[in-house]
Amino acid sequence: MGLSEHRGIGVLPTIAAQQDVARLAEARALHEAFAWLRAHEREMQERQLEVTCIPAPPFGEDERSLWMEARFRDLGFSFVERDELGNVLALRPGQDESKKFVALSAHLDTVFPAGTPIHVHRSGDRLVGPGISDNSAGIVALVGIARALAAANIRTQASLLFIGNVGEEGEGDLRGMRHIFSQTRWREAIGHVLVLDGAGVDSIVSEGLGSRRFEVTIQGPGGHSWSDYGVPNPIVVLGRIIEALSRTPLPQLPKTTLNVGIIEGGTSINSIPESATMRVDLRSTDAVEIDRLEEILRRTTDEAVQTSRSEAQSRATLKSVIRGIGSRPAADLSPDARILHVIRAVDAHLQNPSSVHRASTDANIPLSLGIEAIAIGAGGSGGGAHTLHEWYDPRGRDFGLKRILLATLALSGAME
Repeated sequence: MGLSEHRGIGVLPTIAAQQDVARLAEARALHEAFAWLRAHEREMQERQLEVTCIPAPPFGEDERSLWMEARFRDLGFSFVERDELGNVLALRPGQDESKKFVALSAHLDTVFPAGTPIHVHRSGDRLVGPGISDNSAGIVALVGIARALAAANIRTQASLLFIGNVGEEGEGDLRGMRHIFSQTRWREAIGHVLVLDGAGVDSIVSEGLGSRRFEVTIQGPGGHSWSDYGVPNPIVVLGRIIEALSRTPLPQLPKTTLNVGIIEGGTSINSIPESATMRVDLRSTDAVEIDRLEEILRRTTDEAVQTSRSEAQSRATLKSVIRGIGSRPAADLSPDARILHVIRAVDAHLQNPSSVHRASTDANIPLSLGIEAIAIGAGGSGGGAHTLHEWYDPRGRDFGLKRILLATLALSGAME
């Protein structure tokens, strides 16, 4: 899950949502499911260590996708599919085919590139390893909820669609969810999406933070720093672009940010580079601001190239290439959305203080299509995200799973 912006307490649940949750909470089958989750905590920890050991770098999630497919097939789902990108989908049919599906998803990928050493181990009560919380915790919750429903023989009115998706992190650019929701059969069938991402129970991501990312490359003839002096230097051109961008006014409302995160280029200290590249991240709660910043980036790049050409002491060529490497839509869930009232009712029933956040998650995609979606944690606690020393503490996991299960059944309509 991307870094989030705190948005306060937000919407209060409707009386209808509170009544639905209260009725569900008294059901015997639900308590059997809760008991199953508590009894199998150690097994879930072993699964979490197991899946974390399987590398899932950006665009390299195949092995973990196969693991996810095997877990779904073990559960005896009547429909299991692994698509061409590596997304794994399993359908648990409901009793009412007219109702739209409730989807639960967890991303399979990690931020760590191929070849990253993966050392997974226990340290006291904690599980430690890269990706152990983000998002092995979500993956284990996805499987755990499915197994608990089966163990307690809970039937639902609406069908449940379980999704292990690829491409959430970094340059994956939400490609897994984009692919799923680009297909009419899924886009029109799904009514609600619960995204399980990381640890914790205190957050409800119902507002999608928009972002757009670019790779800007400046290319020139290059040369020797002494004998070819006067040839335009691509690194200097990038410096001019960055300096101009740093002076660009950014509004506080809607909150908007601009960041140059990577600069690459050059071969030696006494060489004029043939090319230099930077990567730029634009973010805002408003798509109009992102459009404005993209226009400024393109204009500033053109101006820096033209200025450097005019100053050059030769007729050397100089050109720029701007390549889009990521785009995540900004979108907000309506305050009247049923999924928001349901999760609020669940938290009220469990006496769980939570707050609404804005972040960049898989929920951005369904939200941008007008489909109700939120991202929530899978319980327990975690830290050191996106580092080799990431950790997860499973204490309190059962509370998080109870929260997810209650929300799922309130949305899908548990049968009496």
